[in-house]
Amino acid sequence: AIQFADRRTSPSEPIEAAARLVIASPTARRAASALLSSADAARLAVGEAITNLAAASIGSLGEVRLSANWMAAINHPGEDAALFDAVKAVGLELCPELDISIPVGKDSLSMQTVWNDDETPQRTVAPVSLVITGFARVDDVRRTLTPQLRLDRGDSDLWLVDLGGGRDRLGSSALTQVFNRGGGVPPDLESAKQLKALFDLVQEANRAGLLLAYHDRSDGGVIVTLLEMAFAGHCGLEIQLEGWGEATLRALFNEELGAVLQVAVANREAFEALLVKHGLAGFAHRIGRPKEKLGIKLFLGGDTLFKWNWSTLFAAWNDASYAMQRLRDNPQSADAEREWRLDDADPGISPKLAFDPTDDVAAPFIAKGARPRVAVLREQGVNGQAEMAAAFTRAGFDAVDVHMSDLAERRIKLADFRGFAACGGFSYGDVLGAGRGWATSILYNDYLRAEFEAFFADTSRFALGVCNGCQMMSQLKDIIPGAQHWPKFLRNASEQYEARMVTLEVLDSPSIFFKGMTGSRIPVAVAHGEGRVSFPQTCSPSKSGGALRFVDNRGRPTEDYPLNPNGSPGGLTGFTAAEGRVTILMPHPERVFRSVQMSWRPDPWGEDSPWMRMFRNARVWCG
Repeated sequence: AIQFADRRTSPSEPIEAAARLVIASPTARRAASALLSSADAARLAVGEAITNLAAASIGSLGEVRLSANWMAAINHPGEDAALFDAVKAVGLELCPELDISIPVGKDSLSMQTVWNDDETPQRTVAPVSLVITGFARVDDVRRTLTPQLRLDRGDSDLWLVDLGGGRDRLGSSALTQVFNRGGGVPPDLESAKQLKALFDLVQEANRAGLLLAYHDRSDGGVIVTLLEMAFAGHCGLEIQLEGWGEATLRALFNEELGAVLQVAVANREAFEALLVKHGLAGFAHRIGRPKEKLGIKLFLGGDTLFKWNWSTLFAAWNDASYAMQRLRDNPQSADAEREWRLDDADPGISPKLAFDPTDDVAAPFIAKGARPRVAVLREQGVNGQAEMAAAFTRAGFDAVDVHMSDLAERRIKLADFRGFAACGGFSYGDVLGAGRGWATSILYNDYLRAEFEAFFADTSRFALGVCNGCQMMSQLKDIIPGAQHWPKFLRNASEQYEARMVTLEVLDSPSIFFKGMTGSRIPVAVAHGEGRVSFPQTCSPSKSGGALRFVDNRGRPTEDYPLNPNGSPGGLTGFTAAEGRVTILMPHPERVFRSVQMSWRPDPWGEDSPWMRMFRNARVWCG
């Protein structure tokens, strides 16, 4: 959730919403609690899935469906009874009270292993545990709440809704595990009615526009919840413990169900009225406020109990991930990302537009009624055709799904289209690397080679290659006019598949797709494992037709990870040839042609993201 919210970070998976109706599906588990009470842990897993889902705009709790994955070591003393208690707690009691069904699921009932050590029998037994995945229809993805604290909406309060009712049970919490303290009383869901009330409160307050940020409480307790919200918003906190947190450790580190909500001071009375309406006034506490100055302070009355440096806490929060990343990935990339994340002066994603994205330059041409045909080209393993077709259709084209087998078997002719777009994905599973298999199927088929060569030579045709399609077309450069200096694409410098949001600068080039966009800096989704540009000795980067490059949050071209996710020299990641008619790029503008598809964007951006302009430019070029 923090990855999605933080405009300083790059999401692990960018939101892709081609329609307003989407599915939200969080997963929750409470395995540690199961060591103390399998029934409590099962109820908590369901509760956590629901408090997580509450961040999305969902019509009612009755629309939620659950998938249950049960795990137990059957036939081990006590485990069968523990499994029965957990199933009974969820299947016969909690879910009927919530009016939620569990139509699907699975079980893994052999969660134990036995071996001999020096002829002494040994056994490892996993506790009964339940993994809950919740599914619901989202009626408007634009109203989805994130943990990102907002400082651009005036003064605001942070509210804790504590479904634990002040019980502050610490059993199985991260705090007790850190200090190697077993036993204790675990958290539990005391009332299905209160859980439903919290869900309904968040939905109604969200629809009324009262909420600025939301984060459900779970692992680590409310202190971790608050810190993650501060990390996402890149801001400080002032937290007042009086009235709810006098028993400081218990209050801050218990993992009872609940949530923290950010509400503008101007909306305080309206929010308090909703708390009363939903019967949660006795469970809610106004606990503090975000502040622009970095730093975390905790107060009890007039005394300052704790004062922490923001960067120190963030480094501690990030260290486990950093250590794993350094072992798994290129250590230099891990070091670069950590250094960037700890840069307090980094301004965050900073778009800059040289054009008005609301200006539909293609409208006069669409009004004529003509819809040029564009082939949305794919090969075995390609998966980006739906988004590509949607973008071109919205720009006024007639997008046609064309598989390479259609061309090879002569069912469809490439010459019947005004343009084609080679889509992203994993052609032939990328076993040959960087689209080579796809390119080979063209270059070593006399008929197809002639088809593509004639298409590229025709000055009335255009072509676009994205991601895997970019890699493929770079290997067709011998049959593309003016592409002889194009690079090839190698494994990312991080040595990992990268799926992030980064920023591109549009360079001055003859590409028909980027007319009028020069100098713009726009966030975009990337998703590739082999995107690092490499120029053979016979090729000149200055003559490569560079059209796009990665820039950092200050607008400077960068080779630094993760703002340059693959390590391409000079940040170059898009190229054009054939007088601008043929363009290739590794990022995915077709996945973010609507503003709502971006995991972060400025509030003023409307329905169309700035990337819609490139598809409209193609329509204008067609006349």
